[in-house]
Amino acid sequence: MARDKPDYILIIVTVILIILGIIILANVSAPLSLERFGTTYYFLNHQLLFGLLPGLILAFLAFRIRLDFLKKWAPLLLLINLILLALVFLPGLGFEFRGAARWINLGPISFQPSEFLKLTFILYLAAWLASPVRNQRFSNGASRPLHQRAGRGHFSQTRCPALSGKGRGGWWEGRSLLAFLIVIGIISLLLIFQPDISTLGIIILVAFLMYFLAKTPLWQSFLIIFIIATSLFSLIKLAPYRADRFLVFFNPAVDPMGIGYQIKQALIAVGSGGISGLGLGMSQMKFGFLPQSIADSIFAIFAEETGFIGSTLLIFLFLVFFWRGFRIGKLSQDKFSQLTAWGVTAWICLQSFINIGAMIEVLPLTGIPLPFISYGGSALVAELVGVGILLNILRQKV
Repeated sequence: MARDKPDYILIIVTVILIILGIIILANVSAPLSLERFGTTYYFLNHQLLFGLLPGLILAFLAFRIRLDFLKKWAPLLLLINLILLALVFLPGLGFEFRGAARWINLGPISFQPSEFLKLTFILYLAAWLASPVRNQRFSNGASRPLHQRAGRGHFSQTRCPALSGKGRGGWWEGRSLLAFLIVIGIISLLLIFQPDISTLGIIILVAFLMYFLAKTPLWQSFLIIFIIATSLFSLIKLAPYRADRFLVFFNPAVDPMGIGYQIKQALIAVGSGGISGLGLGMSQMKFGFLPQSIADSIFAIFAEETGFIGSTLLIFLFLVFFWRGFRIGKLSQDKFSQLTAWGVTAWICLQSFINIGAMIEVLPLTGIPLPFISYGGSALVAELVGVGILLNILRQKV
């Protein structure tokens, strides 16, 4: 087993993102924390004690654990996560906040199972797509190039059943797609009833990318796109508030004091930052003018205080994170490690760009947090564990 040096660039980028998150959260959360709890450091302390500290410990364990162990137990990890996801509906254990049942309450500790689902599903999907049984058809010649010939001037289709449409290849590919859709369906039902459509969207996008990068048949990718688009349209029609988000996206001035209030205030905050920003601690929007200022709207406050320069730096950091994570996947020589690296990278970077895009009205509002920056202990723990796995994949190159 070949060993490689740690990816110091990825480590430095992650550390900078965490430090920026701590600084901006300490600043943005102070007024709200003082109003609700009588101290300016409640949200910051909670993030440090229940997010950063356990996240660093679990990230170190994820860095040291054997990848074949993760691959072996990935289905069990997903099953446990799905059980926890169902427990949020249990009275006395799960609790609701603003009409959403997403948290499990264990006395002084509460956590959000859907944040960990992003990681456990990536591990499960990578293990499944890399499983020997699923890829058995390749050992029978399905992966041979088309120009390879069995005889003189002839290509033998009998040695390539997957390409000829006969034998095991065709029905196995169909069964694989069906299994993939069943698992996605179970996850979708649990998240729809919470409801947590934003998390579901991230999971489906990452799953589709992993499924495509695993070199599955192209027709399956187009079928998945069709199913996703149809399901999204149905979900929008079922809930008026989701339709309102798209209405505001296409016409921001439709209801500036109602459904368009958050995006209007976010754009004011971003625009107020100018080139260099108002300065750290000088935001006006954090005093109750911008909804969800410590969660999914935190980028707008960051842009207000650091301006175009700070915002560009933050986007650049996530681009570097994408580069290093994708590179780790390319350097991996086994399929599980490769798909896991790409899945973790896609999850963190997609989520960051969707969050930022929503705050500058490039995308509709989604309600997902900004990785490493937004308030949320469960999200930070899951993201740090993901980074630990990325560094572990590079360390245990096979």
